Amino acid sequence: MTPFAAYCKKITETSWFNNFILFVILLAGVVVGIQTYGEEVAEYKTLLFWVDQAILFIFLVEIFMKMAAEGNRPLRYFNDPWNIFDFTIVAVCYAAFLVPDVDGFMLAVFRLARVLRVFRVVRTIPKLQLLVNALLKSIPSIGYVGVLLGVIFYIYATMGVFLFKYNDPVHFGNLQLSLISLFRIVTLEDWTDIMYINMYGCDHTIWGYTELEGCVAPMAKGGLAITYFVSFVIIGTMVVLNLFIGVIMNSMEEAKTDARDEAYALRDRTKDRPDLDELKELSMHLDELKMKIDRMAYKRAKERTPKS
Repeated sequence: MTPFAAYCKKITETSWFNNFILFVILLAGVVVGIQTYGEEVAEYKTLLFWVDQAILFIFLVEIFMKMAAEGNRPLRYFNDPWNIFDFTIVAVCYAAFLVPDVDGFMLAVFRLARVLRVFRVVRTIPKLQLLVNALLKSIPSIGYVGVLLGVIFYIYATMGVFLFKYNDPVHFGNLQLSLISLFRIVTLEDWTDIMYINMYGCDHTIWGYTELEGCVAPMAKGGLAITYFVSFVIIGTMVVLNLFIGVIMNSMEEAKTDARDEAYALRDRTKDRPDLDELKELSMHLDELKMKIDRMAYKRAKERTPKS
């Protein structure tokens, strides 16, 4: 490793450097938030522009330093997915200068890239990075839980259309409305209002519904409606959604274990294997010592040789 690479590696691993980058990331978030006010901050437009450019330049310098820290293999920088994310954000932001007159989709992409710079705070704070890693680990299991929840939603949505379509066309008029209504129910957002409409009929006034829009065939379902809605809340909210929490908590424990094992492995490597530069320096000292011994042996042998 060259002296410059060693210097860059030392700098990028210091706490003050990481804290400075964290401050810049937070500042980037504040600047982007201020720029959303448009005409209200028009007088500061130039100042905000140059602050934004300074932030982007700091991110660029950070990337160069981390790549330089890899020595003769700078592309190892891209072995870390977080580094790829950082590089992509900076590259897209600089690409906006190459296409100054953009609109529509590309403009949305450039703006999104600037906003996503705030997400880099996850990389800077280890605890947040651990949380994100746990969420990523839980994606496969969450997918299966999501499939189970989707099946339950579909069954109950179809039943809801058959049972309540004519009494409550606003919430169960077709399959897609039924699915949306069930999503509202599973979040417990005034789900009892929908249950009362179908318990007592859409023309019932005691619950504040003088006449529900589209109510042409009021039918009170009574106990059937109670059974339908209460069973869905128990299964959908209290059981299946708690499975998501259980999966994430399990992935969190796995992520903590992996982080602990990685820390132990790094400590062992640091303790058991000296740095390559130290090995190289030790080898040079040994070569010098060997040359001195050879010279001394040659000198002594010469002194013992009888003169003719």
